[in-house]
Amino acid sequence: MRRTLLFAILAAGIALLWVTAWPFASAHLQAVAVLREVAGQPVPWVARKLTVPVTTEDLSLSIATSNGQQQVRARVYTPRNMPHAPAMVVFHGVHHLGIDEPRLVGFAAAMAGCGIRVLTPELPGIKDYHVSEDSVATIGESVKWFAAQTGGPVGVMGLSFSGGLALVAASEPQYHPAFRFVVAVGSQDSMLRVADYYLTGRDARPDGSVETLPPHEYGPLVLEYENLDDYVPAQDLAPVRALLKAHLYEDRPGEAAAKLGMTEAQRREARDLMDTSLPATRSAIAASIARHAGESPGLSPEGRLRALGTPVYLLHGEGDNIIPSAETLWMASELPPDVLKAMLVSPVLSHLDLNGSKPGAMDQWRLIHFFALMIHAAEGSVSR
Repeated sequence: MRRTLLFAILAAGIALLWVTAWPFASAHLQAVAVLREVAGQPVPWVARKLTVPVTTEDLSLSIATSNGQQQVRARVYTPRNMPHAPAMVVFHGVHHLGIDEPRLVGFAAAMAGCGIRVLTPELPGIKDYHVSEDSVATIGESVKWFAAQTGGPVGVMGLSFSGGLALVAASEPQYHPAFRFVVAVGSQDSMLRVADYYLTGRDARPDGSVETLPPHEYGPLVLEYENLDDYVPAQDLAPVRALLKAHLYEDRPGEAAAKLGMTEAQRREARDLMDTSLPATRSAIAASIARHAGESPGLSPEGRLRALGTPVYLLHGEGDNIIPSAETLWMASELPPDVLKAMLVSPVLSHLDLNGSKPGAMDQWRLIHFFALMIHAAEGSVSR
């Protein structure tokens, strides 16, 4: 009798342990599936068994902005036969392909394959390389819309500058209730500090040390493109903008076509802008940064995070030379301990790509664990 009771207690304990541990174990396997799919690598059989087919639907969201109602392209990825699956919104980074950017499409599909409905709204400003407060409103309104559709607050991931803007939106009283959590990947804490990094290659850390890394040419070019009227006369704006836009979009035929219609003076202006090592160009960038410094707080989580109640997950590439990883350290230092759920600066990542330099096995495991925590949080979201 005593032995039977002992076995019954042991069996109940094992069953309880399994029920408790399985969600975390399955989340880690799903994280492996997501990361392998995004990297274009085969998914191990045991992880693949936990994924499901995905359907997609293109939408047009009616979003309230400072300029009135605006129609925003969006796409929803739904696990097949799971119309009421937990929900998450993922915002693209600064890229002209917007919601059609292949890395975003692959990631959203992989997350949906893990049983999570994923909405990817397009940010018109971010898509055209403009980081502005209009995008904060679009982020907040999109999250609010999806939360209303799904019956409760939703998880949110912002890539690159969109991550910082998502944290800004989450701090706004009219949007805060719709955010279940925020994952910021390769994001800014202070726009002004990042702009200064583009000129100096240096970004101070909270502990007083300085991260030194040559910035990618993309950063200063975006600053120029955003405020081009600070750099060239009004009559030259249209042709110089067309050339810079084609260059940022990596549209080589477009660049060649833009040059054909330019005067020699306009070609010289564009050439000088694209050579951000020139002292005159660097001086012009510094003057433009100072001129627009007052706009930075509206685009920066800095100063808002100490009062934020939304759970936050921070991920950054160790060698990121578009937004340096010191920015994530600043955010981590400002967030309340009970709000910061996970923070990882990983050599596996560069900016948003899984192409860091020679990561070790523990580095791979830490990244898997980070994504598992995020997936587990997303799976716990309220849904009807």
